[in-house]
Amino acid sequence: MAADDPELFQPTEEQEDNAQPDEVDEGDDEPMTGDVPAAGEGKKKKKKKKPKKKKLEQSDPPRLGLSKFFSDGIYPEGEIQPYKDDNTWRMTSEEKRYNEKMANEDPETTYQSIRRAAEVHRQVRQHARKTIRPGMTMTEIVENIEAGTRALVEENGLECGVGFPTGVSLNHCAAHYTPNAGDTTGALFPSRNCNALFDMYAFAVLQQGDVLKVDIGVHVKGRIADSAFTLTFDHTYDKLLDAVKAATDTGIREAGIDVRLGELAGYIQETMESYEVEVGGKVYPVKPIENLSGHNINLYQIHGGKSVLLVKNDDQTKMEEGEYFAIETFGSTGRGRIVEAVSMDDKTKVHLLTPPRVNVRIMPEYLIHPMYRLGT
Repeated sequence: MAADDPELFQPTEEQEDNAQPDEVDEGDDEPMTGDVPAAGEGKKKKKKKKPKKKKLEQSDPPRLGLSKFFSDGIYPEGEIQPYKDDNTWRMTSEEKRYNEKMANEDPETTYQSIRRAAEVHRQVRQHARKTIRPGMTMTEIVENIEAGTRALVEENGLECGVGFPTGVSLNHCAAHYTPNAGDTTGALFPSRNCNALFDMYAFAVLQQGDVLKVDIGVHVKGRIADSAFTLTFDHTYDKLLDAVKAATDTGIREAGIDVRLGELAGYIQETMESYEVEVGGKVYPVKPIENLSGHNINLYQIHGGKSVLLVKNDDQTKMEEGEYFAIETFGSTGRGRIVEAVSMDDKTKVHLLTPPRVNVRIMPEYLIHPMYRLGT
C-alpha cells in the first residue's frame, strides 16, 4: 500500500508512541520575520506536458505520398506463400539466395520497389471500392484512381508512376477497356467484330446491374504491380466472384520455380469449374476463359512472353528463378471464349465474350489478378 495515501496508511504501535502532539503557541501572535518562503514557493513547479504529435493519416481521397508514412523506405510485406513438397529447400538454401542476387539487382532493392507499388495499389484500391457507385461515368472512375496513384507513388517520369491505363470493363467486356480523354459517351463496337446482340454497346455510365472489372497498374523503378478487382451491386453474381477468387488463390498457391505452366492451368481450371451460379432461377456452370491468360512481367514490360492459361494444356514451359508473374483468372457464365473488338473510332481494342444465347446482362466476366512474386 502507498504510505502517502491518507485513507490506507495505518501507523504501527511504535509510531503511535513516538508521535508528538502538535505544538500550539498561546503567546503573542507576533508576525514572523526573516526569510520565510511564500506559500507555494517550496513546491516543485509542474512541467507542462508537451502535446502529443498527431499521427499522420492518409487523406480522403488518398493524395499524400507514401514517403511521408515510410520515411525509412521499408514497405509492408504482403502475403507470402511458402514453397512446399520437394521445393521447400529453396527457402533455406544460401546458394539459391546468392543466385537470386546475381540474377537481378539486389533483391531487397527489388522487393522494396514492388512492395511500395503494392502499398500504393492497396490504398488506391480500397478507396475505389468504397467510392465507386452506379451513376458514375467510366471517366470519373478512372480519373479518381489515376490521380490517387500518381499522388501516392509520387510520380516521377520513368522512375515511378501509373503502370498502364486503368481498365474499367463492364459485363461481357472481359478486359482492356479504358475511356479516352474527355469521352462522355463511351465506345461503340460494331457487329463486324462480334454478334449483333452487342452492336453499338456503349461503355459510358455504371448501372446498378453491372459487373465492373477494375484493373490498376502501378510501377516503381520499372517493377510493375498488376492487380484488379471486380464490383457488383447486388448478390446475383456472388458465387461467380467466389469462383474466380478461389481459382486465383489456387494459381498463387501452386505457382513456383520449376512449375510447368500447362499443369498450373489445370489446377486453376479444376477450381473454377467446381462452382455454379444461379441467375433468374437457372443454374450456369462457371467456365474459365480458355483464350485469356496470366503472364510474366519483365522490367518496364507488362507482358514478358510467358502465359499462364486457365485451361489445362501441354505447355511444358517452366516458371524460372527471378521471374515475376501475374496470376490472372477470368470466369464466365457463358461459353468461355472471347473475341477482340475495335471501337468504331479505331481508338479502343477490347476483349468481348463470345456471344451467348442468353441476355447480355447475365454474361459477366470476373477479373482479378494479383501479382505473384517468385522466390519470396
